[in-house]
Amino acid sequence: MKIIILGAGKVGKALTQQLSDEGHDVVIIDLDEEKVERIVNQFDVLGITGNGATFDVLQEAEVGEAAIVIAVTASDELNILAGLMAKRMGAENTIARVRNPEYLKQRSFMRDQLGLSMIINPELEAANEIRRILLFPSAFKVDTFVSGKIELAEFRLRENTRLNGVPLNRLTNISKTNVLICAVKRQDELIVPDGNFVLERGDRIHVMGEHRDLVRFCQDIGLFEQKTKRVILVGGGRIAFYLARQLTEHGIQVKIIENNPVRCLELACKLPQVTIIESDGSEEEVLIEEGIENIDALVALTGLDEENIVISLYGKQMKAKKTVAKVTRTNFTNVLEQLDIDSVISPKNIIATHILRYVRAKNNKDDDSSVKTLHKLVNDELEAMEFIATTHTSFIDQRIVDLNLKENVLIAAISRDKGFVIPKGETVIRLKDHIVIITTDNKICSLNDIIRR
Repeated sequence: MKIIILGAGKVGKALTQQLSDEGHDVVIIDLDEEKVERIVNQFDVLGITGNGATFDVLQEAEVGEAAIVIAVTASDELNILAGLMAKRMGAENTIARVRNPEYLKQRSFMRDQLGLSMIINPELEAANEIRRILLFPSAFKVDTFVSGKIELAEFRLRENTRLNGVPLNRLTNISKTNVLICAVKRQDELIVPDGNFVLERGDRIHVMGEHRDLVRFCQDIGLFEQKTKRVILVGGGRIAFYLARQLTEHGIQVKIIENNPVRCLELACKLPQVTIIESDGSEEEVLIEEGIENIDALVALTGLDEENIVISLYGKQMKAKKTVAKVTRTNFTNVLEQLDIDSVISPKNIIATHILRYVRAKNNKDDDSSVKTLHKLVNDELEAMEFIATTHTSFIDQRIVDLNLKENVLIAAISRDKGFVIPKGETVIRLKDHIVIITTDNKICSLNDIIRR
């Protein structure tokens, strides 16, 4: 497919890399000639320097032949305008990044009346992910499938965890819950385990199941944490605004520390149930004064990656039960795995994954059987995808043991009318099943792609 990306920032660069790796014909447009040149040289794509919201530039990019136009510049208004113009000039689908909370109420109008195919807000999506983590304090990351009916949670096995030294085929001796450990990260190694695999202290395990089973699983293995009741957010930007509003709806006490007095007044007006502190949340004295020793979670959301990392590390030192840091630069990834930070959130990666799911769906001619949900796991080494079995699926009413699955594919979960199923060899795939697969193959666009040709 031909895909045009407007904006050569962090998100634009990440999308260019992923989409060009998947074999798409990518064109990158930006006003900054140096940014365009760097991306063109690095990924061997076509680059155009100019304003992507102008007729001449879009015509030069041959926008009428584009399957998808993705506008991720720094300006919401430019993204919306570029999307509308691209649609008028013949582009099949248009995606716009819109970050301003004021535009949220108009998302349906822009999509239904103006013709934008997808409107995505990275700060809102990041707040949603942090909320899921805080509502399940035992987990470092929580991804959802089938409209929240199935969860994929990441845990780290501590020294006193009952799973240490236990092979997976003996898991039922410890927990009778209906869950599946579908991936393990051990130091630098990614493992899709079988029944003989033995778990060790320090392993990061990815567990699939319904929420109630995952909670019971944590209780059984000794990882259970009490519900989150008190949270401090350092930094009062858009993510903090969305997150604070969501957490207060769950009855959680929220305190935001922000050093900009004008922003503090805005937050105080919009979030009357939240305590707003005008101060520098990176200072030790401020955090102690605001009660860091008695909170359940500390979330660092300032504009500086390094500051967020240091604040989170200090929170762990002060015995905060959960620490979350917002980090935008990918070159910190390997370092962060060695640090004592519970969860790291990257709005850039979140929005890139959402857009990638949309592109994969449009790359599949049968829209009903396209990927419905896509999550990147373990530093993007692994993907978890949700599909629906349709009449176009080639293995309806067949047992999983009889399927010629690709080596790097695991059918991890099935959701159907009668409930949640952990697949076994004798499990039969039924029409309208919601099927979650785990794979390292980034070329899968439909269920039929998991079968060897």
